[in-house]
Amino acid sequence: MGRMYAARAIAERAASVTLWDRDARALARTAEELGQVARGRTRVRSYVVDVADLGAIAKAAHQVRRASGTPDVLVNNAGIVRGNRYFWETDSGDDTRATMRVNALAPMYIAREFLPGMIASSRPARIVNIASAAGTLANPRMAAYAASKAAVIGWSDSLRVELEQAGHEHVRVTTVTPSYVSTGMFAGARGPVLAPILPPDLVVDRVWRGMLAGRPLVQLPWSVGLSRVLRAVLPVRAFDRIVGGWFGVYRSMERFTGR
Repeated sequence: MGRMYAARAIAERAASVTLWDRDARALARTAEELGQVARGRTRVRSYVVDVADLGAIAKAAHQVRRASGTPDVLVNNAGIVRGNRYFWETDSGDDTRATMRVNALAPMYIAREFLPGMIASSRPARIVNIASAAGTLANPRMAAYAASKAAVIGWSDSLRVELEQAGHEHVRVTTVTPSYVSTGMFAGARGPVLAPILPPDLVVDRVWRGMLAGRPLVQLPWSVGLSRVLRAVLPVRAFDRIVGGWFGVYRSMERFTGR
């Protein structure tokens, strides 16, 4: 999906696009493909960065600022999931630490690197933080992932309010909470009732349009918003029976395999 966001930026005549990925070969291939699409109209730059390494983020951000300046649009899209096990069955050191670093801490560190420049500039700027519907309700067999995405949601919306409160309204933050997306990351997972597996192109289009409009929240599909309302008004056990049981949310990861 990161490639699709970059392709959308190129299609809309962005001056430059910067790609980060830990996989050097895949990154080079993607940069080459996007460069052919851009045909010189958009400068495509790429950097090999493992965002789980918080020190590497600072180094790569410095390189980006020197080469391209402060970005007008930042999409925090990287994410990992370690699933199909109960929390006590996971490697509490490696699994939990990696999940929290990539999903929760990396977006904060990356945004912190570029926010001062965005605030200082008079140009409209956007930060898109890809969270998950899993961060809005409990989901068995992905406890650390749900925790990491709940952290992103809380931080992202707090950042939005802080920017507005401080008078920096030209920098807008959009938090995205999609259900399962068919990228392969959640291979084997089953879409609950009213929440089918989403095609990536649909998600990218909705997120991009929401980002340009400066919408605070993009929820996909609509039932993600419904589940948040039900969680707020129903007793816990009733919510478990209806959303977890009848809608099948609590069974959705039972056959998860991932990539």
